[in-house]
Amino acid sequence: MRKALALPTVAIAAAAFPLLTMTPALADHDGSYQADLVALNQSGVSGTGMVTLEGNSATVVIEAGGFLAGAPHAQHFHIAAQGQCPTDADDENGDGFVSVTEGAPYYGAIGSSLTTSGDTSPGSGLAIDRFPTADDGSISYERTFDVTEDVQQSFAAGTAVLVLHGVDEDGSGAYDGDVMSDLDPSLPMEATAPAACAPLVAAQMGTAPTGGAETGAGSTAGVEQQTAIGVGAVALVGAAAAGAVAYRRRQADQV
Repeated sequence: MRKALALPTVAIAAAAFPLLTMTPALADHDGSYQADLVALNQSGVSGTGMVTLEGNSATVVIEAGGFLAGAPHAQHFHIAAQGQCPTDADDENGDGFVSVTEGAPYYGAIGSSLTTSGDTSPGSGLAIDRFPTADDGSISYERTFDVTEDVQQSFAAGTAVLVLHGVDEDGSGAYDGDVMSDLDPSLPMEATAPAACAPLVAAQMGTAPTGGAETGAGSTAGVEQQTAIGVGAVALVGAAAAGAVAYRRRQADQV
């Protein structure tokens, strides 16, 4: 039977999570970057992200499909880790999902929230009314906004990663299922699991492609799904810390 989603009380802890210390001198990061999205958790998502950086300004274009239709999908730049993506083989506990915690050692913490309007900081990781909704199972997003120095440094260092969240693994048409989220046990894992991921690598083209609305496409429909994915988005920051600790422990055990 489908589990009803309830709104838990969540403390916003994004500001409390320290990113890895970046070098004081800002390396040259201007240019275009491309992310060829790879599906995670059998989401079926595919597509491309393009980012053009000029100073502290970023123009982001995402064209992707295969999402749960009618549901919001959080999307972020993740930074300051390995600059890589997990694979389905990184399901360490064997529950059938690569969770946020299991993926965090690869892609790191939220650097920017790719909202459709307003704030783009990690603190907007739960701004579900400002993330794209995949009305027909696809997202067409374009927005220009300012990025912080730590995000700029991650692009320059090759550790910036594009991650999109929310999967419908059982094909039910909703975020549900018996496996519960690693971030909040009252939520199904489908609501918070990564759906697609790709490192952002220097592109050959000079600028990002154009198209889509200036503040991002996708409506804010799917209110019944917003509670679940919103909790997952804010918890990504804390999960990155937990995942990084687990990764370091595994590395130490191998020495």
